[in-house]
Amino acid sequence: MKASDLMVKCLLNEKVEYIFGLPGEENIEFLDALSSSSIKFITTRHEQGAAFMADVYGRIKHRAGVCLATLGPGAMNLTTGVANANLDHSPLVAITGQGDIKDSHLQHHQYLDVIKAFEPITKWNSRITSSDTIPEMIHTAFRTAQMEKQGATHLELPNDVAAEKTSAKPLKFQLPPKFHPDSLAIKKAVELINRSSYPLILAGNGIFRNEASHALVAFAEATSIPVAKTFMSKGSISSGHPMSVGVFGLQVGDVVVSEFERSDCVIAIGYDVEEYSPQFWNPKMDKKIISIDAVPEPYIDRYYDVDVELIGDLSYTLETILGMVKKRGEWDKITKEKVSKAKKDYTPSFPIKPQHFLTTLREAMNPQDILVSDVGMHKLWISRLFETYEPNTVIISNGLASMGIALPGAMGAKLAKPDCNVVSVSGDGGFMMNLQELETAKRLGIIGTHIVWTDNSYGLIEWKQQKDNKKPFGVNFTNPDFLKLAQSFGISGYKVERASELGEILKTAIKSKELSIIEVPVDRKEYSKISSIAPGASV
Repeated sequence: MKASDLMVKCLLNEKVEYIFGLPGEENIEFLDALSSSSIKFITTRHEQGAAFMADVYGRIKHRAGVCLATLGPGAMNLTTGVANANLDHSPLVAITGQGDIKDSHLQHHQYLDVIKAFEPITKWNSRITSSDTIPEMIHTAFRTAQMEKQGATHLELPNDVAAEKTSAKPLKFQLPPKFHPDSLAIKKAVELINRSSYPLILAGNGIFRNEASHALVAFAEATSIPVAKTFMSKGSISSGHPMSVGVFGLQVGDVVVSEFERSDCVIAIGYDVEEYSPQFWNPKMDKKIISIDAVPEPYIDRYYDVDVELIGDLSYTLETILGMVKKRGEWDKITKEKVSKAKKDYTPSFPIKPQHFLTTLREAMNPQDILVSDVGMHKLWISRLFETYEPNTVIISNGLASMGIALPGAMGAKLAKPDCNVVSVSGDGGFMMNLQELETAKRLGIIGTHIVWTDNSYGLIEWKQQKDNKKPFGVNFTNPDFLKLAQSFGISGYKVERASELGEILKTAIKSKELSIIEVPVDRKEYSKISSIAPGASV
């Protein structure tokens, strides 16, 4: 068989359902082989959109999403999405075409060294130089992407290699192994927790990757140790659970950080330092830190100087120490009450206040529905105030934190969870970066409700400029008529023009099971209040 046919067989062996990408001259052989397989090729309108779709698909599915591009500019257009998956620890495999390997020593049209370009943004990447190595390299790419800490890998398939004949066969599919922590480390960790006056759980994104939410909740309930969540672990314990403190992640004025100020022992579970730097929750470097994770922390950080590492399967570890850690008395819920007050302390008005928008959106969505947030001011408000009840139902990028992820990411989420309603929330800045994928969604019938939070600015940057006593500069722009834009794509469009309309429009759009855009003008004057949600302050 041809090498390209073997590659497709190997992808099927890795249980690939979708490949997101664009065709090109240098991946024609691969596309030809793909065309007669059961793998669905999602032809996107930009490679960045394809990578974002694969990123969120993999994050929700717990299996590597796959994206495809040709050489040169096509490969370079993938890089933001690939880097985003790598820093967010989403499993992703990128495949790019390349000119004939026999000409790789020459400078020629559209050629650049893609392997070198992808090296700093992937866990592993390589060029296929022989068709007989394809089974090993495909399995390595998927195994590496899916092993903790998960991330992106990349394979380059030159055009002449794709056309080669081969008799090689796919390797046996194998899941990465799970490990158990050392018994002496368990004993030391339990002693530290039991000696502490106020232990606090720091729940990170790794809880979702290791499917350990139930174990986390059981541990918190059995020990009465409260749980603070990063942006990316919203839903690891329900917002309404008595042991949930809230979500932290602001660099200044963060009410939940006050819990860390009270704590002398932090139990970090599935925490990635990329999510939120430890210098913000351990500035004095005075806390005992216990890391519970699937792999050792690869980076040394003076603010994250771990006393004990419990390395192994998260659920097993939590279940093991659950009976050894003493149960605490009821904790003082000062922080939880402040966060709760912030969610309720507003009066509906127009333009829409962020607090009103998020409360109303929550009422319009089912607990198991998925919200995909873009990056901008709305991300901070969603992270802090949007109630989340189920694991992995709010998708936030806080590693690379790329604007433009929400719309294509929501499409990946819908393909991963077709029975759930999927809603994306973007600022007008981020939405315009990948709006071309509306055509992809319309063409393929990928249903979703895409909300555009409009303020005619890069609002997060303006807020930071004002915080630093600088005048707003370079942040303002104008927008198209989003209703006409929706009409041009042949999809439903809504615009909120008074506060009383918000709830009905959201419910109508989400329940319609159609592809739609909703424009929500938002009150920029409220932005300053996100940093005043702090101890002793009110919203």
